[in-house]
Order: sequence, then C-alpha cells, then structure tokens
Amino acid sequence: MSTLVVVGAQWGDEGKGKVTDYLSARADMVVRYQGGNNAGHTVVVGDQEYRMRLIPSGIFHRKACVIGNGVVLDPAVLVQELDYLTERGVSTEHLRVSGAAHLILPYHIRLDELEEDRRGALRLGTTRRGIGPAYADKSARIGIRVSEYLDGSIFAEKLRRNLEEKNRALSVLHGAPGFDFDAVFDEYQAYAWRIRPLVADTSLLINQAIDRGENVLFEGAQGTLLDLDHGTYPYVTSSHPVAGGACIGAGVGPTRIDRVLGTVKAYTTRVGDGPFPSELTGREGEWIRERGREYGTVTGRPRRCGWLDTVIIRYAARVSGLTHLALTRLDTLAGLDRVRICVAYRRGGEHITDFPQELTCLEACEPIYVDLPGWPAFGEADSLADLPREARVYLDEIAERCRLPIALVSLGRERGQTLAITDVFAPSPTCGNRAVRI
Repeated sequence: MSTLVVVGAQWGDEGKGKVTDYLSARADMVVRYQGGNNAGHTVVVGDQEYRMRLIPSGIFHRKACVIGNGVVLDPAVLVQELDYLTERGVSTEHLRVSGAAHLILPYHIRLDELEEDRRGALRLGTTRRGIGPAYADKSARIGIRVSEYLDGSIFAEKLRRNLEEKNRALSVLHGAPGFDFDAVFDEYQAYAWRIRPLVADTSLLINQAIDRGENVLFEGAQGTLLDLDHGTYPYVTSSHPVAGGACIGAGVGPTRIDRVLGTVKAYTTRVGDGPFPSELTGREGEWIRERGREYGTVTGRPRRCGWLDTVIIRYAARVSGLTHLALTRLDTLAGLDRVRICVAYRRGGEHITDFPQELTCLEACEPIYVDLPGWPAFGEADSLADLPREARVYLDEIAERCRLPIALVSLGRERGQTLAITDVFAPSPTCGNRAVRI
C-alpha cells in the first residue's frame, strides 16, 4: 500500500494531468482535493486528446475517482464534463463526489468577472470562473454544500437568502442586474438528478481504501506558488495546492501520506500577473511558448515563459515536503544551443538562495543563471541512456540543485512518452530529500 500526493511545484500548468494519468495505471483510487474548474489538464491517449477541468485523470483507467470536499464544484460544468466523457466512450461510473464540497453558482461567476474588471491595473488574473467568490462564501459560512443542494427545500431556502445579498451587491457596488430565483433554482435542479447518484462520504471511502492497502493517488490543481498561504499573494488561487491541502481537501490525516511528488516543467511558466524573476520576454520566450503550446487549457490565455527556476522548486520542496520530482516537457527545449537554470537571485548587492516571502522583494530580484549546452531533438527513448548526453546533464543539474531525486521524466504529450526512474508507489528508506544522480 502507498499513498502519493502529486503537487505542482511552480505556478501550475506543470503537466500534472499527464503525470497523474500515467501514475493512475498503478493506483486504485485517484482523488482531486482542491480547486475548481479553473484548473485544466490535458491527457493524450493514442490519437485522442482529452481536456478536463474537474474529473480526475484516473477516469481513463477506469479507476475509482473522487472529487473531494476541498473542491468548489460548478454543477453545470460537471454535467458538461460527464456528457463529454460519455460521448467519447469513457465510463464515469467509478466517479464519486463529496457531499461536503461547496457549489459555484451563477452569482459567484458574475461577481468574479465584475470584481476583476473593477481592479483595473491591479487585477489578479483570475480565470473568472467564480472560484474565489465561492471559497469566500465557504469561509463566510454562507456557502451551499452539495449535500444541501440535493435537498430541494434546503437549496431553495439558502439560494433565496444568498440571492437577496448577492443581488444587492451586484446592484449597489457594480450597477449590474441581479439573478431571478426561479430561473437559477430550476436550472440547477435539472443538474441535481445527474449528480445525485455520484455523491458520497468520500473521506470515508478514501480512508477505507487506505485501510484495505490500496494505492491512493491525491491530485492537486494549480501549483505551489498559487497557494493561498504560501504562494505569491495576492496573485494566488483561493485554496491550498500544497501537499497539506490534500489532508484537508480529502479528509485524511497527515500520517496517512507516504510520498509527495512535485511536478516540474523543464522550464517555468505562469498565467496572470505578478512577479516572475526568470521570465523571458523576447524571442526565446516566444519560441518556448509556441513549441510547448503554452496556452491555458481553460482560458486559452498565452502563458508567460521563462527558464527553470530552482529557487522556486526548493521552496516547493520545503512547504510540501517533496520526496521526488517528476520533470515534464523536456522535449520542448530540444533544439536550443543553450539552456539556463536559475540557481539564485540578486537583489542589489544581496545574494538570495531562499524564495522570499515579501512580494516587493521578489519583484526586485534578478535571476542568477548557470548555463548548460542544449541538446538536439530526440526520438523514442526507452531509458535515460537513450537521451542525448546534454539532456542527461541537465537532469543531473536539476536533481543536484533541488536536492531531490527525479522519479519520472516526460518526453512528450502522449502517455507512453514517459520514463519511470523510481517506483513512487514503493517507498524506499534510501530515497529521502537528497540529490540523486540519475
């Protein structure tokens, strides 16, 4: 038995969908523990490409899949995703949804859009999917849980109460029209019958699976630097993508987690505003963006691209207790004469090796790089030995700088284009948080 948390070790979009899909073949249960439909992941199976937002990637392996209590759930989007998979011949019978998950409703989306527009130059770069307002209602204890949603009388009572408040805010603060109770109630009641058979006490199901000795894989959305507490606040999401979020968002104790796999892109990207020390704004950044298809799965927005930043990864290792790395998109960098790795920052005359908490400090930081030779494009690779020597040197440098072993390397978009170096479902006492030459 082994439990594994897969987290993003950068600003999200690291390829967690593919990593989770690959590892799901060995898992018995896959659990999504936070975020909402602002998180997109793409899975390529053969000649088929699937773009998902809520349902865990394990669904393609017919494994038990869970949407945990830490997720904020838009019923309309979930039903769309169920239909999307069914139409493409993918069974969703093994999916379960936590009754304790909170709903995203139309007023959350409208408020998200209006509040982001009102910020102007101080906008946060939200996806405008209602995620932040839904989590805000959860914290304010006026949110509506899935279990309450399925009880028509409770849903009607809470929806009516919330619409009175939200319509007042829309009118007074934004000069925008409100929502009609009957229209919202009737639309969302139509979704309820589709969701009802999926709802369960998922914390109980997950803990029972662990008790049975099954492999349980916890899947986070977004990345470490978008964490509400540990990210580049305020340019963050409204939940906790770090590994600790798996315990809260799935309902398991921290002693039940065996390993934490940090997913890292071979370079760095981020969507939205905020400081980005290793960002490339010229030709090289555009080259990486186009070659790596760096556009948001959910929004289509172009991602900002830059060189790999190991200061960030070491920080992710600290706050999530990473035990291994999964490195993705190594193929994207093939063809460059030179690749660079940010190993520290410079701020004035100060040499900084630890990720700063203060946003103003990070904004003033300049990257310090080490340069390594690039490598040519490569074809199929069944082992590390099949990769160009320069690519292997690059991987070794990352492991050394991050003081973590690399357990998995992704060489392309397809499921089979993956090299497994370490079995992350078989914990070994010799593989702690240290550099391992690969």
